[in-house]
Amino acid sequence: MNRDSMIPVVGVLTKVTRETGDVNTYRVEKPGGGKLFEHMPGQCAFLSVPGLGEAIFSITSSPTNQEFMEFSIKRTGRITDFLDEGMEPGQEIAVRGPFGNHFPVEDKLKGRDLLFIGGGIGMAPLRSVVNYLLDHRADYGNIDVVYGARSREDFVKYDELTEDWPNRPGVQVHLTIDRPQEGWTGHVGFVPAFLRDLAFTSDKTVCLCGPPIMIKLCLEALTDMGFRKDQVYTTLELRMKCGIGKCGRCNIGKKYVCKDGPVFTCDELDDMPDEY
Repeated sequence: MNRDSMIPVVGVLTKVTRETGDVNTYRVEKPGGGKLFEHMPGQCAFLSVPGLGEAIFSITSSPTNQEFMEFSIKRTGRITDFLDEGMEPGQEIAVRGPFGNHFPVEDKLKGRDLLFIGGGIGMAPLRSVVNYLLDHRADYGNIDVVYGARSREDFVKYDELTEDWPNRPGVQVHLTIDRPQEGWTGHVGFVPAFLRDLAFTSDKTVCLCGPPIMIKLCLEALTDMGFRKDQVYTTLELRMKCGIGKCGRCNIGKKYVCKDGPVFTCDELDDMPDEY
């Protein structure tokens, strides 16, 4: 966090894209155009709604995008309800950030073959990382993306997943839905079992994000496949409130998700309380 992260900047909402029945992507720019501030893949920012408060969300656009910032947000409560119902292109919104650490794209991921695993809205923070790697393609190895959703209509950024990423050199995208659906010709089943079917070699570095139960079961599958927990990075974004480790809301054992995370290696999760 730099010294300006606590100071909100005014952005203009320039585009709202309906991704699924309860997820929108909000594009925000400076009033004169351009991204609001610099960030790294995996970091978060607060969106503020006057009279209602603010909430923290992943920045889902790549740091290499200098034209705008994007946030893919699932409707889950008061502020997200307002964003869904009350925000339209042309309106102003306050944003402050970035907060938290980031995926180590500058060192530990560099030169590696990479496996991204996402479930539901969990693919949103990973999208920032994937697009960053694609914009620095020569610095990274092969990229596999495994993404599961309840149905075809629940994939976030479906066109990007099916038309952009698979056409990039060294990139493969593996999609699955929970239950059979008319017109769907891809894989059907949950992500952890799909991982076992795909049988990736354990020389890859993994970035994993999704519901806690999915993370747990995917980690079990990866361990059985020969992956070490320190090869697997995940991002925890529940319960963050202040962003600087002062309010204690995101405290888990000795860690503060907002300050020490949200990106952790899975071996670090072993030091957290079992109930998490």
